[in-house]
Amino acid sequence: MKKILITGASGFIGSFIVEEALRRGMETWAAVRRSSSLRYLQDQRIHLLELDLQHEDKLMEQLRPHCFDYIVHAAGATKCSHPDDFFSVNRDGTAHLLHAVKALEMPVERVVFLSSLSVCGAIHETLPYVPITEADTPRPNTHYGRSKLEAERVAAQSGLPVVILRPTGVYGPRERDYFIMAKSIKDHVDFAVGFQRQDITFIYVKDVVDAVFLALTASGVVGRAYFLTDGQVYQSRTFSDLIHEALGRPWWIRIKAPVWLLRLVCDAGEWYGRRTGRLVALNKDKFNILRQRNWQCDIAPACSELGFQPQYDLRRGVEETIRWYRENKWL
Repeated sequence: MKKILITGASGFIGSFIVEEALRRGMETWAAVRRSSSLRYLQDQRIHLLELDLQHEDKLMEQLRPHCFDYIVHAAGATKCSHPDDFFSVNRDGTAHLLHAVKALEMPVERVVFLSSLSVCGAIHETLPYVPITEADTPRPNTHYGRSKLEAERVAAQSGLPVVILRPTGVYGPRERDYFIMAKSIKDHVDFAVGFQRQDITFIYVKDVVDAVFLALTASGVVGRAYFLTDGQVYQSRTFSDLIHEALGRPWWIRIKAPVWLLRLVCDAGEWYGRRTGRLVALNKDKFNILRQRNWQCDIAPACSELGFQPQYDLRRGVEETIRWYRENKWL
């Protein structure tokens, strides 16, 4: 029986990876913090392991009694009240984990690091848009993207058998950011930004999980980084249209704001967040994400080298997600 460690196990993507590891009959260890919610880690077969990714010495002692065949590093911060926190969690946390595994001489067969398409930033932003490829030089335009790119470099230089995955926007049950959009549409308001065409990509959480397990066992892929989407390109209003349809088409008002107005709102949010230490939904990072027009990327290498074949198009994924939100009283 293979023994797998999953960091970020209490989170959105991590909890689905845990479930799939159990389904595959693996000895499944879920790395958590003392403050982590265990809502989605109730299965009695799960082994909980408290890890402190911010302190390497302590982390080594926590890992010392264990030997894992596979490690999936899904822990990370997508929102922080201060920019430095992105690097502390995403870059330094990754470095501490991989350094500890290396120092302990753990004979791990594969490490999969969940990164993000955000490491690339705004590339090919003029029409006609073309997909971002691995040949493009990353130019991240957010603190999150920069911290993830630096974490990728740490992983690539770790001397461990690492495979990096770069999913685009991940949605599905338990996800809270896209849920805000669904809740807004249910409350009769849809909000969009900018008037120039925007090409958006998505991937359903279960397709990300499939890619993770393909990356754990595929041969000849160590050291590679793969973009992940559902293989389709959508316009900016497609996602909200499908949510609206899945909700039974409630009456709604569509508001499209100019980019300059979004900038003012996000600047105000950034100021408020830094002043109060609170996490805010709209800040300078979010502004750069929302104004980016081209989110296309090339998944051909993932398909040919990993055998990745996404199973969920946006309609199917949105319908399943809205159904879960309703069944669990989120909507």
